Amino acid sequence: MTQECCTTNKEIMMVACSGASNVGQLSNQAAVELTREGFGKMFCLAAVGAHLGSFVQAAKKAQHLVAIDGCPVACAKHLLQHAEVPLHAYVVLYDLGIEKTGNTVLTNEEVEKVKAAVKEACNGHMMTVPVHAGPSASCCG
Repeated sequence: MTQECCTTNKEIMMVACSGASNVGQLSNQAAVELTREGFGKMFCLAAVGAHLGSFVQAAKKAQHLVAIDGCPVACAKHLLQHAEVPLHAYVVLYDLGIEKTGNTVLTNEEVEKVKAAVKEACNGHMMTVPVHAGPSASCCG
């Protein structure tokens, strides 16, 4: 059964924690893989945190911004709040039952779990963006 092109044309921008723990690295890896698969586009959280003007403005103008945090410390969420960037969807890996450890060895099962949670958090605002395409790519679910 073929799926129709999605009904929204919102672009998804993802920012991810990339902290020095398993959950930070999982957050980042999920965002990388989702970008490669065409689900939205990863964006530089560090540049927003550094208050680099063009990055902050681009984040503020995002049609759909999702933050992926590893743990309840919520670095990505707080960084966006500090830069006054509105957040549209939010995922915390700890809330998915993934415990924070100092081990940075990731499993495919965990990465897939995070990717599924990000897609669900975006509540159907999916956009397929070919890897070579810019922000005006077409939308298909």
